[in-house]
Amino acid sequence: MAKDSTSESKAGGTANSAFMKPLQPSKELAAIVGADPLPRSEVVSKVWEYIKKNSLQNPENKREIIADSKLELVFGKPKVTMFEMNKHLAQHLKNI
Repeated sequence: MAKDSTSESKAGGTANSAFMKPLQPSKELAAIVGADPLPRSEVVSKVWEYIKKNSLQNPENKREIIADSKLELVFGKPKVTMFEMNKHLAQHLKNI
């Protein structure tokens, strides 16, 4: 049965293509992920790389991200939870 669910997700390629569509980052977000258009999943991945590289997770609460000067421009506040992060990233991505 697991094979069926895998083939179904592959068959639903049109639904997933929206997630793979390149989006243009704002200049604030581009300072972290680069200026080239990227799929949303790649943007999130690059932001996490940046967070980990710069030790921006709260050591006492790993779900909390403490923004540095670049991330604060994206988030609009000094800290966010990992669950809020995508909402803030979406405001800095536009269709091309």
